[in-house]
Amino acid sequence: MTSVVSVITAVHGPSAKFLADAYKSLNEQQLPVGWEWQWVIQQDGETDDVASYVPDDPRISFGQGRHGRAAMARMMGMSRVVGEYVRVLDADDMLTPGALARDLTVLTGQPGIAWTTSRVLDLLPDGSTVGFDQDPPEGPIERGEVLTHWQAHDFRAQVHPATLCVRRDLLLALGGWMALPASEDTGLLLALNAVSRGWFTAETGLLYRKWPGQSTSQAAHSEQEERAARMAVVEARAEALLALENWRIDAA
Repeated sequence: MTSVVSVITAVHGPSAKFLADAYKSLNEQQLPVGWEWQWVIQQDGETDDVASYVPDDPRISFGQGRHGRAAMARMMGMSRVVGEYVRVLDADDMLTPGALARDLTVLTGQPGIAWTTSRVLDLLPDGSTVGFDQDPPEGPIERGEVLTHWQAHDFRAQVHPATLCVRRDLLLALGGWMALPASEDTGLLLALNAVSRGWFTAETGLLYRKWPGQSTSQAAHSEQEERAARMAVVEARAEALLALENWRIDAA
């Protein structure tokens, strides 16, 4: 019997041109014996400027929906997810060789681990890469650790939500990505960490593309009033879940 890891990607017109690079990085993954991948691509919007960039591959499921930003697109895409685990891959990013295999090795071999993250390198427009200087050591991340670090470091987590690979059932039980204009993935990460143990892999798992059209580079992303509101609701959700002892998840 074949097991499936589902890779989910939200995409909009400006980022569609990068899907070829994302696909190449996914197609080059070597999975453990008995595993295969599914790529669920969900367009944020119903325009005609994305479909032509979607590769012709039976393992890919492409859908469209009303504009609502990345969180809503991913959640709509979840309707087509068939895998036991869900791996995030933004349209403009790329997996590194072996990233999916490392995720699956941890999730299937480490008792009590419900989600994984990994080291990220920023991919700059000139092709150079820059790493993060506050990566934690490889190994388990205990409940509440991400929230504590995030609160102490100006709302910046020590692990990157764009590298998340998580149990599908837990993702759905928590309501998925938060209904926010940004930081929706951070909100999910903190919620997951509030109820379950995770893992950080020190080997680089993602190239995070920096380019002028990405949403995090826009002025609105850093507007202080909205940012404060996003962080407040992300924090409140995580703290509420952390306080609910019956929400603790012990992954098999």
